[in-house]
Amino acid sequence: MSDGFGLFGGRVLTQEEDVAAHALRRQGWTISAIARHLGRDRKTIRAYLNGERVPGHRQQGPDAFVPFLEYCRQRLSDDPHLWASTLFDEVTELGYRGAYSTFTRALRRYQVRPHCEPFKAATGRDVAVIAHPPGAEIQFDWLELPDPPVE
Repeated sequence: MSDGFGLFGGRVLTQEEDVAAHALRRQGWTISAIARHLGRDRKTIRAYLNGERVPGHRQQGPDAFVPFLEYCRQRLSDDPHLWASTLFDEVTELGYRGAYSTFTRALRRYQVRPHCEPFKAATGRDVAVIAHPPGAEIQFDWLELPDPPVE
């Protein structure tokens, strides 16, 4: 079931609201009056009355991830163990404007990350984030890490 919000932040009308809007329109109500009565935006009501939108379904828009798909494939091909959060930081600097949850969902949907069985065992281990420019290799000494092991 839909959460009531469309992809662009607009509300999705329920089946009942759509039926009411069409009934009021047949009775001669203006789009503005219907919108006020239902507590909705005029553009939303107009789109439903014109059949441009369907009750209970989200409006589909362009996938913001697609322009970054090949970059992500290349980065994960070069380093299959690259964290999604690091890759997200990189594509954000390159112009990606989606949320982290949308980004990780796209990584799964497009099956960007190569399968690596040993990587599954790494979940939950201690990690260190090291700032670096997108796509650049990094090298560090254990003693440069936060809380280095005692020798």
